[in-house]
Amino acid sequence: MATHPYIRKLLEAIAIEEKEEINRYRLDQQHSLKSLKAEGLALHPIVVTRKTFGYADYPEISFRLPFPADTNQFKDGIAIECFCAGAEPVKGVLISLDGTMGEFRLFAPDFPDWIEEDNVGIKLAVDQRTITIMKTVLTRLENDKVLYPLFEKIHGEFTVNYGTRLDEADVAFVNYELNESQRQAVKAILKNNDITIVHGPPGTGKTTTLTEAIVQLVKKGEKVLVSAPSNTAVDNIAKACVRKGLNILRVGNNSKVDEEIFSFTPEGKLSNSKQQKEIKEFKKRAEEFRRMALKYKRSFGKAEREQRNLLFKEVKNIRNEIKKLQAYNEDKLFREATVILGTPIGLYDAKINDIAFERLIIDEAGQCIEPLAWCIFPLAKKYVLAGDHLQLPPTVLSHEATLMGLNKSILEVCIESVKNTFLLNTQYRMRQAIAGFSGDYFYKGLLLTANHLTNKGVHISFIDTAGSGFNEVRGGNGLSLQNEGELMIAQKLIATEGLNPDITAFISPYSGQVAAAKNILPKQMRVSTIDSFQGQEKEIIILSLVRSNEDGDIGFLKDYRRMNVAITRAKEQLFVIGDSATIGADPFYNSFLTYIEKHGDYRSVWEFELF
Repeated sequence: MATHPYIRKLLEAIAIEEKEEINRYRLDQQHSLKSLKAEGLALHPIVVTRKTFGYADYPEISFRLPFPADTNQFKDGIAIECFCAGAEPVKGVLISLDGTMGEFRLFAPDFPDWIEEDNVGIKLAVDQRTITIMKTVLTRLENDKVLYPLFEKIHGEFTVNYGTRLDEADVAFVNYELNESQRQAVKAILKNNDITIVHGPPGTGKTTTLTEAIVQLVKKGEKVLVSAPSNTAVDNIAKACVRKGLNILRVGNNSKVDEEIFSFTPEGKLSNSKQQKEIKEFKKRAEEFRRMALKYKRSFGKAEREQRNLLFKEVKNIRNEIKKLQAYNEDKLFREATVILGTPIGLYDAKINDIAFERLIIDEAGQCIEPLAWCIFPLAKKYVLAGDHLQLPPTVLSHEATLMGLNKSILEVCIESVKNTFLLNTQYRMRQAIAGFSGDYFYKGLLLTANHLTNKGVHISFIDTAGSGFNEVRGGNGLSLQNEGELMIAQKLIATEGLNPDITAFISPYSGQVAAAKNILPKQMRVSTIDSFQGQEKEIIILSLVRSNEDGDIGFLKDYRRMNVAITRAKEQLFVIGDSATIGADPFYNSFLTYIEKHGDYRSVWEFELF
């Protein structure tokens, strides 16, 4: 067992989080399907549209949702279970979910007999594998002569020192359009032999900066490893590298990587090879054994059961052969590529410990919990952490584990102790009035707005519902909050302002409000929780705060980082709907309302003729 108190605390927090996940995702008498659906933890029923055998011959299922649902917690790559009443659930992983269409992979020899019945659903499950890997890595950390000094350094005490200028080591930049703060960050990455932090507030060109750094590192002859906690973020930076003509390999057994990236995955690179033909032969044999096994569906004696088990064992053996063949072929690809990209677990699973990487870049490091980072730190000698610790932290279910610091990202941990921190100081996303409050409150006035985004009229509005009786209510099953009055205002805004639904998004902190909004707002409009919208943007944003009560209770609106995300998504227009009597007693929201009175349009609900 670890002796360092902080490592012990992290291990304890992981165990608590694991228990919380097991409890939260359970489907039993105490946790009905209805309550799981209401909490956004289950999607039921689903309609199966296609069945295939995909990566390493695992069953893959395409499906659609016949109803609007709260899908915000169903992120790509998350662990799921496919279930049907009265049957044993099957573990799997969600490959993708976009709107009402999705796809998942099952860790089973074949499709369950009941997969196309009317009562099939999927629910979130405990990601036991990731938990086991994190525990193993942390337990070994103290005995690692190379990594443990790094751990001690990270947990030492320094003060953030933004942007020491680096004028020496002239760099022939490939991207001439980088601003001075971006150039300084690239120079710092090239010069530093330890950890560099690139602090990128919303819209400051973090991906552009990292891509330039990767190009420069490759020019220096380095082999670079790039990671991010979500597949979407990995694909985002992979696409930027492809456009620069870099020799990349995108790893991770997610067959649903972006189309632009597929030909840069091991599967894509090997699709016409001799080895791929061998894999196809293996798959045919597996299919034959499966067919033989399924003959025993109806006549089930002891001998038949044994025979079926033997056949399925053979399928499993073939699957292992396929994995070995893929691993052999992938090893060659790993050695040839100059930039390898994947999620932390994707890179850990790639078994590339014997390949010498000079540098590891973790993008969206503000969303990566510390134990996950230690899974991939051993793969390189120097590190770059990029992200924004002033936006939302990683999601942790257990309140107790959160109090113990499990939701503290590797970026948040390092920013307290790493001197080499470089702020990208110019935002290119939103009008000055939209960026202004966030720039002052969170970034201490250091965040500038690009010249072409100066204000052209009113870009930020607050619609105040105080005194209207538009109070928050508990949604179905008393779980997530809704505010019907704020939805009426949103509808009225779309109509009176002539907002185009294609370039408008409706966001809210509460999944109950999001689920209700999906039923009444235009179908082509993006409707999402704030948490799921982090990293995205739209021309126009309608933000519904929901909270309206006599006690001034604002719940998790208290996490101001959530508001930092919410108010920095709009490029042209931001409409915020809320009750000043409820939120105004809080100093942060009071400052926000004062800011809008000065720099925007402060409106009353009474002008919307809803009464």
